[in-house]
Amino acid sequence: MVEEEKFTEKKEASENQEAGENENSKNAETKASDQTEEKLSEDKSPEEKLIALEDKLARTFAEMENQRRRFEKEKDDAFEYGGYTFAKEALNLIDNLERSKNILENDENLKNTDALKKALEHFDIIYKDLVSIFKKNNIKPIESINKKLDPNFHQAMMEIEDDTKEPGTIIQEIQKGFTIKDRLLRPSLVGVAKKTDKKDAKNQENKENLDNK
Repeated sequence: MVEEEKFTEKKEASENQEAGENENSKNAETKASDQTEEKLSEDKSPEEKLIALEDKLARTFAEMENQRRRFEKEKDDAFEYGGYTFAKEALNLIDNLERSKNILENDENLKNTDALKKALEHFDIIYKDLVSIFKKNNIKPIESINKKLDPNFHQAMMEIEDDTKEPGTIIQEIQKGFTIKDRLLRPSLVGVAKKTDKKDAKNQENKENLDNK
């Protein structure tokens, strides 16, 4: 037991001595580096020292200006778009409202009833109120129907044959998109027109001609 304690003491003493030597080595290196810089500085003329100081000050001021600009931008973004996530989540209210309305409209038991008519009127009032509240907070719906597809605001989900519209014209809106100020909140999901496949049209015409014979 005594031998173990002596061994531990020797080990700790050795480690402390090694740590002290490392610290002294680091201090010596730092001191040598400082002396080298001082020597180089002493070798410079007063004009060179002044130029070096001006350059150092200019770089310091430039860095401070960059930090100030970053801070201002982050502050402005936080003020302008602080409710971005909340606004995006709030769009679920409109989505659920439209889904509920579609379910009621397609319910065969409710069609052409006064109950359905009144329910749809209430849905429309709530929908308009929601859109009005969104607009007051700079959240606006994206115009889609009969507009040209714009990848910045629309996402094409399907192509629909329609010779009465120019190809790429939006003729169906699957989900309404919104913007918040000048930033996209979510794109409109749409269906766009495309020309009828002439080959399929010709085959259909030939089939009709054969049926008529």
